[in-house]
Amino acid sequence: MGNFTFFANKSIEKPRGGGLFLVSVLLLWGLGIFTLFICSTNTALRIFGNKYYFVIRQLVWSGVGLLAMAFISLMPLKLIRKSLPLLVFVSLILCLLTHIPGIGVSLNGAPRWIKIPFIGTIQPSEIVKFVMVLFLANLFEKYSRDEEMYHEEFLYPLIGLIVFVGVVFLQKDFSTGVFIFVVGSLMFFVTGANMKWFLPLFVLGIIAAVIMICLEEYRLNRVMAFFKPEDYALSIGYQQMRSRMAITSGGLLGNGMGSGMKYVNSIPEIQADYIFAGWTNIMGLLGVCAYFIVLIFFACQGYKIAFTGLSRFASYSAFGCTTLVFLQSLVNVAVVCGALPATGIPLPFFSSGGSAQFMTFVMCGLILNASHAEAEDDEFEIYSEDSDISKIESFNGVVVENE
Repeated sequence: MGNFTFFANKSIEKPRGGGLFLVSVLLLWGLGIFTLFICSTNTALRIFGNKYYFVIRQLVWSGVGLLAMAFISLMPLKLIRKSLPLLVFVSLILCLLTHIPGIGVSLNGAPRWIKIPFIGTIQPSEIVKFVMVLFLANLFEKYSRDEEMYHEEFLYPLIGLIVFVGVVFLQKDFSTGVFIFVVGSLMFFVTGANMKWFLPLFVLGIIAAVIMICLEEYRLNRVMAFFKPEDYALSIGYQQMRSRMAITSGGLLGNGMGSGMKYVNSIPEIQADYIFAGWTNIMGLLGVCAYFIVLIFFACQGYKIAFTGLSRFASYSAFGCTTLVFLQSLVNVAVVCGALPATGIPLPFFSSGGSAQFMTFVMCGLILNASHAEAEDDEFEIYSEDSDISKIESFNGVVVENE
């Protein structure tokens, strides 16, 4: 596509790591359910009168998500790509429906959810993350085979990325919009977008982010609370301060389920974005190390699948999905530990949330698909030379000659 690509000039080999990647997914999911079971009972009992409410809900969504993961992992790539226009249309419409009275659900003035009968509420931005990855992967694969589409190779994916980010911004979900933009930009980078466009892309993104922060008072307050948490300890920074107390009290080995739970129970909505503080309080520094070992194991297996896949589309998609889960996990942990301002981004596999849990499993299903997917017919280019030898070049840049 441009100056270089991380996916080029690699030898053809059968991708490996599908089984180990599945193990990493199940490990993260198991840790998440365990943490939610311990940390959410007090909040669930106070709000719903059932201390297992969040756990039961998470298990139901996990069951559906596991079925979806299995289905996506076996779905033919051509069918996924043919369904992409419909997926893009549906995801954008769902985002717009959040603004329709009676359908959309707002919390603190942010219209981020829609109500679906017999299911409950879902967050369309979680779907947008996944569809954005597929959209970019499809265009990058397409343009990598067409040398004449130099200008379009950057313009069309960029327009699509801006549209996805825009509909999320309309929901007043600034952090998710920025996150989608960053992941999309990373896909531009690793798939070989021309480097002369890459720096201006990030500069424009930073300028837009600063403008968006200045337009909303609560965003400015979050930034101020990050730099001066003691001044906002009883208001917007309360959750952050209680989270730090829970983390520091965990020590090396953690407090277990004893008296240390008082710090966990003092965090508002512990079952959501700050659940990692509960895990740290219970398991201590050793628990934090164990989590990062499993997370890095997940990322290594996901990227291994992405960089050794035989299908360029599947590899791009696997890279995007792995980055979404891995980077989102790092951002959430950084926020909980006070290294970043509050964002509202959940922790994959841990935070309570139906649509987020479901879409995480869907993304993992696509990564598993890439671990065994073969290259599609139109992902090979045939070049004719003056001699009778035809050279067929795979997407990995390896030339196979047939006499």
